[in-house]
Amino acid sequence: MPAEHEQPPAPTVIGGAARAGRATPAAPPRGLPKRAVRVALLDDHEVLLDSMASWLRANAPDFEVALTATSWLQLVHSPAFPTDLVLIDVQLREPVSIEARVRTCRAAGATVIVLTGLDTPDLRERALRAGAAAFLGKSRPLAEVLAVAREVMGLTGGRAVQRDWRPLPRAAEQVQRPRLSLGEEAALRLYASGRSTNEVAVEMHVQFETAKTYLRRVREKYARVNRPASRKVDLIQRATEDGYL
Repeated sequence: MPAEHEQPPAPTVIGGAARAGRATPAAPPRGLPKRAVRVALLDDHEVLLDSMASWLRANAPDFEVALTATSWLQLVHSPAFPTDLVLIDVQLREPVSIEARVRTCRAAGATVIVLTGLDTPDLRERALRAGAAAFLGKSRPLAEVLAVAREVMGLTGGRAVQRDWRPLPRAAEQVQRPRLSLGEEAALRLYASGRSTNEVAVEMHVQFETAKTYLRRVREKYARVNRPASRKVDLIQRATEDGYL
């Protein structure tokens, strides 16, 4: 066989393209892209994260593990983001909703699969409404997860599959972003990244009341565009949705 057609070990397991009784080696799955699909993995359990990444590298030559992250901020701040596909866990330490995470990835051009041990009807509905392509339990074998990933990315044996088979909801397609002043934007970035109001004032070199006023105005402006942010967790979500983090 010519060198340019050399395949990784056990291609019949990876691609599932071989037919019983054939004497010749199995051909690679039809419909593979010219380059591997770049995938990011987000899970705060490092052992599980490393295990998933190693399994994909060994068993999925049509996918490239471009990024692994144990936190939401690590994911979105990585120079490798966005990737073609992101596998996201629901339960993270950061107070960023699953809707915000899915919509941020979608807005950046990534397809999202939610892979979680917390499989409830409410979470499933929320994730899919936000635009996730699939919602899978961690109890499923990784081979099944990979099969779903191939399907949503349109890699299933030459059969065309719509990449984003769930349309974005209106709220995700047309989100109005309030116009913030430079001071308000700076205060929002600092506050949403974990600073207290007093720490925001110190880092901006302004009085405490000035920082407090900036944040109050930010909340008011979000409320005027029907995106309320009365709590800190809400402001963190808005900052994430609008790319301030």
